[in-house]
Amino acid sequence: MKIIPLKEGNFSASKTKDFTLLTDENFNTIAGIKMSVQPFLIITENDYILLDAGIGWKNENGKSVISGILEKEGITPDQITKLLLSHLHKDHIEGAVTVTESGFEATFPNAQIYIQKRELGFAMENQGNPSFDFDILEKLIQLPNIVWMNEDKGQITNEISYEVVGGHTPFMQVFWIKDGEETAFYGADDLPQASYLKYHLAYKSDFDGRKAMELRLTWEKEAKDNHWKILLYHDLEKAILEL
Repeated sequence: MKIIPLKEGNFSASKTKDFTLLTDENFNTIAGIKMSVQPFLIITENDYILLDAGIGWKNENGKSVISGILEKEGITPDQITKLLLSHLHKDHIEGAVTVTESGFEATFPNAQIYIQKRELGFAMENQGNPSFDFDILEKLIQLPNIVWMNEDKGQITNEISYEVVGGHTPFMQVFWIKDGEETAFYGADDLPQASYLKYHLAYKSDFDGRKAMELRLTWEKEAKDNHWKILLYHDLEKAILEL
């Protein structure tokens, strides 16, 4: 198993979910919640697996940050075989769609895109909520290769398992990827930063903060017992945590 963090940057998210790139100059002056946006690519014997898709951030030259990281690794977007979406907030899906002069297209054209159907229903019931980008969401669900997920838990392949756990959103799902003796665990926004294991809190920003807190306590023990590599989507400094 090879794990490649695809960090788009550290950002400040405003109350209206506008993202501003943090720099040394503005880090201490800009308001908002500070977080990284950091999808992960996991390469196994059988797949190139992308965990969430980021916000499609572009560098000063107008090039996708994620495509730049992939290029340095010798990987092209069409090599991605699976895109697993934990939930549908804008900072997790916008990078899945590329807007072109003639319309839009899949950023990862050969990837099967796994979406929890009930999470889409929740999003569509919350029109106007700034956590969602409905323009991109509507384009996303029109892409080919969508795999609609309806079960509470199961196996996508022998290597990939998932469970709908709720917490941050009602139908958010988490993933385990096993390759040989290694297990990578992606708790998405129920476990986005290492500090969430240090401070056992129920966060008001979650749909069900208490449930998310209880899940973290369970995962912490299982991660220690089973030597998981925990993937941290929003940690400012750390990408992978091993307990």
